[in-house]
Parts: sequence; structure tokens; C-alpha cells
Amino acid sequence: LADDNIRKFLDGNPAFTQGYFNKKLTPGALSAIAGIPESKVDFGMLQELSQIEEGQILLDVVKEMQESVNMEKVVFKILKRIVTLIQADRCSLFMYRERNGIPELATRLFNITTESELDDCVVHPDHEIVFPLDLGVVGNVAQTKKHVNLKDVNEVRSSHFSSFVDDLTEYKTRNILASPIMNGNDVVAVIMALNKTTGPHFTADDEDLFLKYLRIATLNLKIYQLNYLYNCETRKGQVLLWSANKVFEELTDIERQFHKALYTVRAYLNCDRYSVGLLDMTKEKEFFDVWPVLMGDQPPYTGPVTPDGREVIFYKVIDYILHGKEDIKVIAAPTPDHWVLCTGLPTYVAQTGLICNILNPATEEMFNFQSEPLDDSGWTIKNVLCMPIVNMNEDIVGVATFYNRKDGKPFDQQDEELMEALTNFLGWSHLNTDTNDRMNKMENRKDIAQDMVLYHVRCRDDEIQQILVRFQDQLLQILKKELPGPKKFEIYEFSFSDSDCTDLELVKCAIQMYYEVGVVKKFQVPQEVLVRLMYSISKGYRKMPYHNWRHGFNVGQTMFTMLTTGNLKRYYTDLEVMAMITNAFLHDIDHRGTNNLYQTGNPLAKLHGSSALERHHLEFGKFLLADESLNIYQNLNRRQNETVMHLMDVAIIATDLQLYFNISDLPIRAMMMTACDLSAITKPWDIQSKLALSEAAEFWDQGDLEREIIGTQPIVRMDRRCAAQLPKLQCGFIDFVCTYVYKEFARFHPTTQPMYDGMLNNRNQWKLKQEEYEAKQAQLEANSGLRSKSCSVC
Repeated sequence: LADDNIRKFLDGNPAFTQGYFNKKLTPGALSAIAGIPESKVDFGMLQELSQIEEGQILLDVVKEMQESVNMEKVVFKILKRIVTLIQADRCSLFMYRERNGIPELATRLFNITTESELDDCVVHPDHEIVFPLDLGVVGNVAQTKKHVNLKDVNEVRSSHFSSFVDDLTEYKTRNILASPIMNGNDVVAVIMALNKTTGPHFTADDEDLFLKYLRIATLNLKIYQLNYLYNCETRKGQVLLWSANKVFEELTDIERQFHKALYTVRAYLNCDRYSVGLLDMTKEKEFFDVWPVLMGDQPPYTGPVTPDGREVIFYKVIDYILHGKEDIKVIAAPTPDHWVLCTGLPTYVAQTGLICNILNPATEEMFNFQSEPLDDSGWTIKNVLCMPIVNMNEDIVGVATFYNRKDGKPFDQQDEELMEALTNFLGWSHLNTDTNDRMNKMENRKDIAQDMVLYHVRCRDDEIQQILVRFQDQLLQILKKELPGPKKFEIYEFSFSDSDCTDLELVKCAIQMYYEVGVVKKFQVPQEVLVRLMYSISKGYRKMPYHNWRHGFNVGQTMFTMLTTGNLKRYYTDLEVMAMITNAFLHDIDHRGTNNLYQTGNPLAKLHGSSALERHHLEFGKFLLADESLNIYQNLNRRQNETVMHLMDVAIIATDLQLYFNISDLPIRAMMMTACDLSAITKPWDIQSKLALSEAAEFWDQGDLEREIIGTQPIVRMDRRCAAQLPKLQCGFIDFVCTYVYKEFARFHPTTQPMYDGMLNNRNQWKLKQEEYEAKQAQLEANSGLRSKSCSVC
């Protein structure tokens, strides 16, 4: 009779089934089912047998789970119980893992029988049987994530069966019951039962019982996996935290940076030993290195290269020994036969950029790992994890190799992720040392550039001799003879004109002003330093149509005149007077002949942001004053020096007219700087008209640049083609910018009235020019209209 017919008969005749069951059930049968000695069998518990199986047995397993942190011990008891209940010959546990990104299953508990002991079934890592997911029933179960009941492995439909384990163990597999252990959508393990001992195959009831008990095993394995993943993430967090701590301690040298980080996190890496090989980062060889190859004296390099084309040259290897007595070995310029490099693995990783996780290095044909001990301690290589250290530019800067996981198991996916996180962090932190190196180089370049600027700007001894003819005489006496005096060029007049002065004479006039206000002696200004500074300031102005040394001097002269002739000096201390005159001379030094808007995108704007030109003038001025041979403030005390530097900040930044438009209550010193900077509009007409044309020429030059280089249409004031509108533009400039400044100064300080009067006179002159131009335009338009009308009549 077929099993299906018998089962159908028994299900249809429950009375007969119960009687047959009572007749055939013996103490021996009950002992085999319950797993207890036959002498202790009590037939009174037959009604509670299901409760024993479903309750007490499972309760014992749960208690074991609570009391033991050993996953293998708990699962072993569950599988041993399963072997008894479903009458299987043996049962095995295969753990899922990934190495090198490839999933696989490895034996953890193997060949559990009713008589087995735990120690006999736990598989040592050296003796693991590993299944890829495309091999065998166990691999197929993990891949499909479905349980299977193969009644005959020799049938065609069970073609996934592989006999290689049978061949290894000299065992004959007839039938298989297997199920995946899942944690959500992820496979944790596969449990497999082999060969039904009391029948030809596992039945549907066996399958139900097998899956029922696997729920407990699943819970235990889930807890184990979650605990393992938690520990891995904790280790990863500690690794990154401590490596970050050490990385940012050391920003100057990549070797010390790597060493500090790797040594600090050694306790979290879970390996016996690890080494780091640092690669030469030279991409282009020096000519003297290439010359022997070009001359044919030596063959060209044909060895391995990194993905970015560099020769694979390890210039240093650092070996961290954690087994036994901790030690660190630093090998400079290691030879290719050094044990870390002779395997070929670090070179391969540097060449390909791949992560290599090797289970049995000694059997690996691609690399040359030695199977004998490497040192006197007897330490041997059992498993290896090797990966590149890659920086932010995706260049391989080194190779890290980790040896022998401490628990004897091979490195898995979590180890790969932890080590990769560490090496990635170290690679990215390489940017810190690169940045520090670049900053140092930029600082050096800046120092060199400043030295070059000072060389060309600073007043030389032969230039001083143009002012101080004879050094053997007393300096003050020489200055008295050489300086022009206050009356020769009318430096006290608001109507001062520089047209009759040479640049050198303007320098002398500027020096004279400091003596006139009495600050040289009071603040112990070294007289040679004063001469050098004023001469250097004159050289610091570029040869521009308008913003040149003459403009800088005129602004300084106007400041001097407002303080003295305008009697505004009474509102300030002598220290402030000296600072205000100096700031006026410096206010446009190194002007480029273009405005702030034109600087957008240029280095000045990127460096300074708003008020780019004014901040550049300020920095240039401070740069000159930082040189001891040019620092007229060198004998001031700390508080006085802070005061003049603050006044310098306020005064020079205030010359940005955008601030004048945006801030309604500028400080009086800032208003004075604005009045001095615009003072060309207050000069007598013959001077003002020439200065206006010089300024317009500079504006038109910028307009040409905007049109030709940037490709934009300049505004009217900058457009050379609109030059005839200059009178109108000047009238608008006076009305909307200048009038308020000079009117307010004249109202509160009548001594400055000449500036306001000069501005009004120039406004009238420009207005006449505007009207003349507009009359001519009207006449031209009228004549053009008459011609058009006569043509239409004809």
C-alpha cells in the first residue's frame, strides 16, 4: 500500500486509528520520541505529550538562550532535538557571509547526531567547508530563500545536489530537508537535515516539525547576528572616532598621521597583525631620472603601475605586531623580498585598487604566501584582508594588509566594511596634509612675493639721496634744506594744484606736512623712516590715468588742508591727525584703474569679498607699515598703535562710495575721507576740467575691457562712445554725490566753504557745457528734420 492511501484511511477512521495507536505504543517507542530513559516512561503523560514537546522542551531551549551567550551551544541543542524528533541521521548549520563582495555559506556546526557532543560538531575555521550560492542544495536554498524537502537526491528534479561533501566525508546522502534562516529579507544561515532513518524520506509532518523548531533557532540566530552587527558598528564607530582624533592632531606629515591613527585603533581591528605600505606619489619624474632611459643606458620601466599611471614603489612599510608582545617595525625603502611585499598582494592591490579577502593564503596560487612561520614566535598567516588607501582625488596613496582575525575565523563583510571605512578615512585625511602643505607653499610664495614687492616699492638708499643729499650732515638740517616749505607750493590752500610739481617734489611736500602738524618730534618718528615711507607710497601707486600717485597726494593734501586751514584739527588728537594724513596718502595705493564691480570673479574679490579694492589698499598699506624701515608708528606704545590701525581700517574702507550711499550716518572721519577723495570736484575750473578728463579716460579704458574681454555693454559713464555726455554726467555726479558732503561741511564748519564754492562753480561750468552740447544736438536734429522734409517735398 502506498503511504498516501494509508494516511487517507487513518484520517477517515479515527476510532480505528486511536485503537491501533494505543496498541502499538510501547515504552521503547515513547522513550525514543520524548528523548527520556525507558524506565522513566509514564503512560499517564500520553495526553500531555504535545504539551511536553511544545512547552517544556521549548522552554528549556529558551532558558538556555537566556543563560548562554554561545550561539553554537544553543543551536546545537535545538538541532540535536530536531534530529531526534524527525528521525534524521544528522543535521548541520551553514552560516551566510560575504567575502570580496561574493556571498557564500560556511559550515559552523557539522554532522550533529543524537549521540554527538558540541566540541565534535563545531567546525574550526581551518576546516570549514564553503559553499558558493551557485553550488549544492544548501547554496540554492540560500539563493532562493525557500525551504526544500528532497525525497531523493538522485532524481532529476533535485539536480542542485552536489556530491563533493559526500566525497570528502565518505557519506551517502539520500534525502534532504533544508531551510533558510531569515532576518527580514536577509539570509542569516541555512539548516540542513539529512537521511530519514525510519523511512524512505522526510514526510510533510517531519517538515512541519522541522520548521516549527527552526523558529527557535531563527530567534537565536537573529539575536546572534544583531549582536554581532551591533558590535561591528560599535567597533567601526570607535575606529573612526579615535582615528579622527589622531588625524586632526597631526596635519603636517602623512606618515605620522597614519601611524598615530593606526596605532590608536589597534584594539578595535580584531586581527593579529597589520601592515601599511606607503606609495611614492611622484607622477612625473625629474629629467635626470628619465635621462638614463632616454639615452638607452637602462631599459624603460615595465613593472606594475597604479590606476593613475604611477610606478608601484613602496617607499616605507609600517608593520604593527599585536600577537604576543606588541611591537612596531618601520621599514624605510623596503626591498621587494620583504615578507610584506614578496607575496605580491600589496602590489596587486596598488595596481588594481581591489579589495582582496583571502581565506587560505598558503593555497592561493596567484600570490606567494609562505606556509611556515614568519618569526621565532611561530606565527603563521592564516587569512588575509588587503585593501587600498585612496585619497579624495581617487589616487592610491598606500595599501593596508590585515592578517589573521583574532577568533580564527576568516574576515567577513563586516570586517571589510570596517577596514574600508578606516582606510577611506585615512585616505581622505591625506587631504589635510596636502592642504597644509599647499598652505605652507602658498605662505612661502606670499613671503617671496612680498619680498619682491618690497624690493620694487621700498625706497632705496640712492633714491633717498635725491632728498637727503649729504648723509654726513645732520638729517634734520638736510631736510630743512631739501623740503620745499609750506609756501612754495601752497600746500595750505584748498585750491592747490600739482601741475607745476614733479613726483619727487610731491613726495617732499608730503614729508613737509608731517613737520607742519608737529607729529615727527612728538611721536619720535625716525626721519629717515618717514622719507622712505613717503617715497615708497609714491612708488606703490601704478601709472594710471587718474588713480596714480598725484591723486593719492591730492587726497592727502586736502586732508592736511581741512585739518589746518579748515581748523578741523582742533577736534582731534595729534595722533589722530598723523593717522588721518597717512591714511589719505595710502587710500588708493596699487589701484588697478577699474572699479569694484569689475573685480567680480577676480582674485581680489575672492579674497576680500565686499569693498575688494579698498580692502586691498588697506592690506597694502599695512604691508608697508609692517616693514620696520617704513613704519613711522614704530615708537608708539601698544594702545597708540591699536588706535592708528583702527583709524586706518575705518578711513580707507570709507572711501568705498557704496558705503556712502548705504550708510546715512557715517562717522565724521569717514565723511572727511569721502570729502578728500572727491576733492578734485572742488578745484578751480582749469584744474577740475583736466582731472575730470583723466578720470573719464580711466573709466573709458574699463569700458573697453568690459566690451572686448567680458563681452558686456558698459554703462554710459564707462562708454567711450558716450564721451560727449561727460558734462551731463558730471552735473549728475555733483548733484547726487558731492553736494551733500560739501554742503554739510560748509554748514557746520564755515572754514571749509571754499570747497563748497569751488564745487558750485564747477557745477555751473559743467552745466554750461551740457547746455552747449544739448543746443548743438537740437540744432543738428532740426537741420536733419529740414533735410528730410525737403527730400519728401521733392
